[in-house]
Amino acid sequence: MKQYLFLLATLATASISFAQDQHFTQFYASPLTLNPALSGAFDGRYRLSSIYRDQWRNVLDNPYITMGGAIDMRFGLNTRRKRTNDAFGAGVQFFSDRVPSIEFATNQIMLSGAFHKALNKAGNQFLSGGAQVGIGQRNINYERINFADQFNGTDGFTDPTREILPENNFSYGDLSIGLNYTYAPKRAVGVFIGGAIHHINEPELSFFINRGRREGVQFESTNRLLRKYTGHFALQIPMGERVQLLPRALVYAQGAHVAANVGSNIRFLLSEFGGTAMHIGGWARPVRNQDRTFAMDAAVVMLGLEVNNFLIGFSYDANLGYLNNLNRRQGAFEISIALLGQYENETVLCPSF
Repeated sequence: MKQYLFLLATLATASISFAQDQHFTQFYASPLTLNPALSGAFDGRYRLSSIYRDQWRNVLDNPYITMGGAIDMRFGLNTRRKRTNDAFGAGVQFFSDRVPSIEFATNQIMLSGAFHKALNKAGNQFLSGGAQVGIGQRNINYERINFADQFNGTDGFTDPTREILPENNFSYGDLSIGLNYTYAPKRAVGVFIGGAIHHINEPELSFFINRGRREGVQFESTNRLLRKYTGHFALQIPMGERVQLLPRALVYAQGAHVAANVGSNIRFLLSEFGGTAMHIGGWARPVRNQDRTFAMDAAVVMLGLEVNNFLIGFSYDANLGYLNNLNRRQGAFEISIALLGQYENETVLCPSF
């Protein structure tokens, strides 16, 4: 039954996407995948961040796994004549998306750079622009896949196949750009708004097309990673000395597909000494599919904890889509961990989760 559900899920994914891109529910916890302009967008010296997503564990013996890790740094740009709040950010990010049952994987490493222009003397208002360039790699293990002509007629798929398969490994280049605006005054309403264009070059992800380029053969099948447009927005609203309301919204469009994460966190300051705080949040994710119909894809709950410069977040996506009609409780679990090095003060230039 699980093999059937895996096949159903794979075909459903293939039928609604041209080339699927990664996404994280805790989108601000993976800032370099969200927007290259967020490279170095924090009030400290360096930031280490990682995120792990586990999807459809109750449906598959080997669930989909997505994970990323990044380090970015912030450098002040002081001139000889005067001290400014302008800064430059640089970072490197690794991303991996895997389907263990057939050992299909997409890996990517990206380099990011951003310039943060201070818009006031207080150093709490910035306009940032950034770019990201890198290389991706896809591979699959054909030994984990069976074809109809391999069935021996009795007890298994042991015969050789006549399928002509391309090489199981190739790489491609990728390019993204972004802008971000931050206004984060102390004890007042903060505003964070940005946008990015990912996969500007729309790289080709078909194994067959890449084989044809090497052999001089023309294949009609194509699988381009379509350009993705992302917009994100957040507020930081004080509700007293120890409570903040943190609304969040993310909208992204890729080809005919549109999705959004909309909701809010509430931050409770537990201890002023050491800056211990807890986040509780919830979101909804509506989507528009390739046939241009709208549906509610998932409901999300989230719990986060801040201790000094250490951040950890947990979230669960309760899937509300088609597979739930098969009475299989399934969703996605995420955990994010971040460390802010040499954190200087309470100014928040990029939300945490």
